[in-house]
Amino acid sequence: MRVLITGSSGFIGRQLVRDLQNEIPSILIRAAVRKTLNEGNRPKVGQAEAVAIGEIDAFTNWGKALNQVDVVIHLAARVHIMSDSSADPLEEYRKINVAATINLARQAAEAGVKRFIFLSSIKVNGELTPSGDVFSEISPLLPEDPYGISKMEAEESLRSLCREKGMEFVIIRVPLVYGPGVKANFQKLMLLTYKASSYGLPLPLGGIKNKRSMLALGNLIDFLYLAILHPKAANEIFLLCDGSDLSTSELLVKLAISMHQSLFLFPLPDIFLQFIGILMGNKKSILRLTASLRIDASKARNLLAWYPPIKIDDAIASTTRAFLKEKN
Repeated sequence: MRVLITGSSGFIGRQLVRDLQNEIPSILIRAAVRKTLNEGNRPKVGQAEAVAIGEIDAFTNWGKALNQVDVVIHLAARVHIMSDSSADPLEEYRKINVAATINLARQAAEAGVKRFIFLSSIKVNGELTPSGDVFSEISPLLPEDPYGISKMEAEESLRSLCREKGMEFVIIRVPLVYGPGVKANFQKLMLLTYKASSYGLPLPLGGIKNKRSMLALGNLIDFLYLAILHPKAANEIFLLCDGSDLSTSELLVKLAISMHQSLFLFPLPDIFLQFIGILMGNKKSILRLTASLRIDASKARNLLAWYPPIKIDDAIASTTRAFLKEKN
């Protein structure tokens, strides 16, 4: 079996390329890369054969990359950008997340690819869950930002194309994915924890009682093994998480413990935190700290007998070790 992985140089793709060959030796990995490669050699990305495809858009020619491929894992995307300065952000997201995805999927079907695995986002369902509620595969689609809208449109177009062409799909919606080398919001939380604990600075985040689902990188990759091989994964949508939801306060404490630091948190009512966010022009960031976003991943358990193999404390510890190593 040959598997093509797009986004192989990204946070998820790099680890997937490293791990997949070790876990399933019978799989031959081909990694799509953008840069031009020298002719006459056999370039490698980790253990994978690399194929240069140039920029990924609606006009990319995937012919060489798709030759004799059985499964495509499409990780490449225009990711969520906190402060997008584009004149039309939705259109920019659509170019990569929708048009480029469907261009690849169409060529994959025509090349005889059997299964197309698409990494989507929980933002397709929305930004938060009311108290006591959870997102599941039957929850309504209520994206609130251009990134979430583009992922929803890509899902819908992909399902339609696969039904038309007879190619299997697997759609995986994920929350915040963290692990060694993680950037963006999780990295910011680690940096906040590190600085506050190092300098003995108290943080007014001790009273946050929200619950947020997250997904360790190793758990996502473990599920991708099933997505490649399991017959019951065909034409299904899955929501994934670690299964241990944490409040922001609990997460900060776990981060500090894993750094062998002590952290002093004191409670400040959410309404005051939100007011501070408004004054600082960063209301959405405060909302992410205080609101809940919970996922029910029982479908993966019931249909595919999948249980996250990595415990959240172990995943946080490996993430902070890499963070501290990089800082030092």
